[in-house]
Amino acid sequence: MLLSTIVINCVCVFCSLQEVYAAPHRFIIDMAVEDSWSHLFMSSLAPRGYLKVSSIRMQGLLLLFFSKLAHVPFIRDIQDTYTRTGIFGYWGNKGGVSIRLSFYGHMLCFLNCHLAAHMQYASQRVDEFEYILDTQTFDPKKTPHILDHKLVFWFGDLNFRVQDHGMHFLRNCITSHKFNLLWSKDQLTMMKKKEAVLQEFDEGPLDFQPTYKFDRFSDRYDSSGKMRKPAWTDRILWREEEFPLKLKQDSYTSNMEYGVSDHKPVIGIFTLELRKMYETPLVRVCAEGEWSADFDAMVIYSPLQPFPSSAWDWIGLYKVGFRSVSDYITYTWVKDDEVSFNDELTQVYVSKDEIPVLGGECVLCYYCSTLQCIVGISSPFKVSASVL
Repeated sequence: MLLSTIVINCVCVFCSLQEVYAAPHRFIIDMAVEDSWSHLFMSSLAPRGYLKVSSIRMQGLLLLFFSKLAHVPFIRDIQDTYTRTGIFGYWGNKGGVSIRLSFYGHMLCFLNCHLAAHMQYASQRVDEFEYILDTQTFDPKKTPHILDHKLVFWFGDLNFRVQDHGMHFLRNCITSHKFNLLWSKDQLTMMKKKEAVLQEFDEGPLDFQPTYKFDRFSDRYDSSGKMRKPAWTDRILWREEEFPLKLKQDSYTSNMEYGVSDHKPVIGIFTLELRKMYETPLVRVCAEGEWSADFDAMVIYSPLQPFPSSAWDWIGLYKVGFRSVSDYITYTWVKDDEVSFNDELTQVYVSKDEIPVLGGECVLCYYCSTLQCIVGISSPFKVSASVL
């Protein structure tokens, strides 16, 4: 799979999709169970040590956020939202979905957009982007708007085209890899010269061939009667505050071997340097003694820093290599199942009936309901198979 060769050393992975199949019956099914794209990405990334931290879907728009497990307790203040721009804002076939988060104390935002199609609507695409920036809001105490974040990534099917050039010239430039001859007529490049909001965003050089429109399962551009002109519709841009962050783009390219869509996927790899505002998780959690389905067990946890704990907090038992927060084997409420506590630590009871009979390598995760995230992860430990 495409991801297998590019994410091995990445801390976080964001997967942005547009035009995911969203017929009414399919969308209802996907709301009840994990959609097929999410399942595919999780199945590919979990064996490489990634956990799905968050996701948001609006009809055909899907944004998935994965992180290496060791960094998950330092990802907090996660919120997501969406904006419809299709049919005057009443339909979600076009628009934007975003996930914002605190990463080691720095507020970051990731925005996946699918903007208006067709050559003549470049100005409308900019208007839609500005509308999304204006209407998407988060926790007002910290970063209420997208542009209040220290780092913003903007990506997706932005639908900007290459105008003026004829088809013959376009295809000759692509065949000869003279992409630079097309840059001046790329609509996004042109609009950046006159739109202040676009000037705040950076983008790497378009040193790869246009990613739209292809005949499916081929490297042949549109051969239908419409003969749509090739274009860099699929883009990755960013806006950063230079201090205290430092961002460097390591790679900006596409994958021409991918054929299931009439677009080719675009991949951006970045190095982010930052000063960690904290390096200690909010909670330390561990398994007490030996674990087996033959006897009840105890979990010990202790807060390492003040945090907004509540009776709705829980501790989940997971197999090593679990894919998402909802992948738990079982869970226990930190208050309802509390056995004893003192100023330094608390014991929580787990019934033997909830422990897997076959055993295996497991971890414990403390989930804070107020913060909506995992705030502590235990070291892996062995659950012995039942002998009774």
